[in-house]
Amino acid sequence: MSDRAYTLFEEQQKHRGIDLDAVKSKLKALKVETPSWGYGDSGTRFKVFKQTGVPRNPFEKFEDAAQVHKLTGVCPSVAIHIPWDKVDDYAKLKQHAAELGVSIGAVNPNLFQEDDYIFGSVTNSNAAIRRKATDHLLECVDIAKTVGSDVLSLWFADGSNYPGQVDIRKRKTWMYESLKEMYQAMTPSMRMLIEYKFYEPAFYHTDLADWGMAFNMANKLGPQAEVLVDTGHHPQGTNIEHIVTYLLDENKLGGFHFNSRKYGDDDLIVGSVNPYELFLIFYQIIDAANDANPQVRQAADNIAYMIDQSHNIERKIPAMLRSVLNVQTQYAKALLINLEEVKDAQERQDVLGAEDAVRGAFEFDVTPLLHAVREEMGVPVDPMKAYLASGYDESINVRGKGGASW
Repeated sequence: MSDRAYTLFEEQQKHRGIDLDAVKSKLKALKVETPSWGYGDSGTRFKVFKQTGVPRNPFEKFEDAAQVHKLTGVCPSVAIHIPWDKVDDYAKLKQHAAELGVSIGAVNPNLFQEDDYIFGSVTNSNAAIRRKATDHLLECVDIAKTVGSDVLSLWFADGSNYPGQVDIRKRKTWMYESLKEMYQAMTPSMRMLIEYKFYEPAFYHTDLADWGMAFNMANKLGPQAEVLVDTGHHPQGTNIEHIVTYLLDENKLGGFHFNSRKYGDDDLIVGSVNPYELFLIFYQIIDAANDANPQVRQAADNIAYMIDQSHNIERKIPAMLRSVLNVQTQYAKALLINLEEVKDAQERQDVLGAEDAVRGAFEFDVTPLLHAVREEMGVPVDPMKAYLASGYDESINVRGKGGASW
C-alpha cells in the first residue's frame, strides 16, 4: 500500500468530517460467517458440477474455511447444515475447528431433501411427517448446545403448487406449533433466525413467503426469534434496505444471508450484481447504530452477517474470498457517509443534497483504507492475491473429485 495514497485519503475524509480511526475500528470489528456448504460441490436445478479438490467431509470444509479467515481476519465462524455436516462426534468437530482458529456458527436444519417432505415438512398434512420434521429441529437444538452455537437459522421449502392443493391456514398453525416446540427447547442465549422466500421450490404459495410473515411468526414465538433476510429472496425491484430499516426499528432483524441475484434466487457472489444495494443496506444499519434509541442501537449491533451463495462454476475458496472482500468494501464505503450531513439535508428537505451525501460515499475508492486496516490486523493487504500465491488451491487437488455436495 502506498503511504501517500492513504495520507491523501485520510486528509480527504478529515475535510469531510469523518473520523477514520473510528471507521477503522468498526472495520476491524466486522465479522462475516461463511457457510460450510459454500466449500462443497454445488450446482443448478439441472446438475451438480463436480470440482477437483472440494472437501470430502465437514472436517475438510473447516480447513478451507480457516484459510478464508486466516487471509481476511473477519470470518471466525462457519455455519453448518444438518445432515450435510452430520458427524458422529460434534465435540470432535468443534475441537477441530478451534485448532484451525475458527468456530462453529449457525446451525441450519435441512427439511427439504427427503422424499417424506415432498408435500412439506413442519406443515405437512401427515402428522407423522410433521413429528419427524419437528424432531429434526430439536436435534439441531441439541447439536447447537454441543458445539456452543447460539444461532439456529431456519428456512423452509414448504408450500404448494396449485390452488386448493393445501389448507393454507392449517399449515400456518402447524408451523407455529412446530417452531414453538423448538423455541421452548432453546437455551436463553440462543436465537432463532426465521428466513423467508416468496417462491421456489413451491410456485403457488410458500408458507413463509415474505418478511412480514417471518416477522409475525417471530413476534408470536418471543424475543429470541428474529427475522433473517436473504438478499436473493425477494421479487424484482424490492427495496430490501427498507425492510432492513423496519425490522431494525422493531428490534427483529436477526441476520443476513448475503448473496447476489440478477433474476431469481441466483446465489451469486455477494456484491457482484448490485453493489449499491449492499451499500445502502449497510447505510441503514450504520444509521441505526447511531440512533438515540438504545434499543435500536443494540439491534444494529446484534446482527449476524452470513454468506449464502452457490459456487457453480468458480473455485470455492476464491469465490468465498471475493464475497467477503466485497462485503468489506461496501461496509467501508457506508462508514464514510457523513450522517450529520444527511440529516441536515433531510431536515431542510434538500432532496438532492441528501441523496448526494449518501451516494458520494459510495463513489470513494476505499482501497487505501482497506489496505491500512488489513496491515494493522496482520493479514495480507490483498487476500485474493495472497491466496493464489499460497499454493493451497493446488494442494487440495489431492482430494480428487466426488467430494461433499448437497
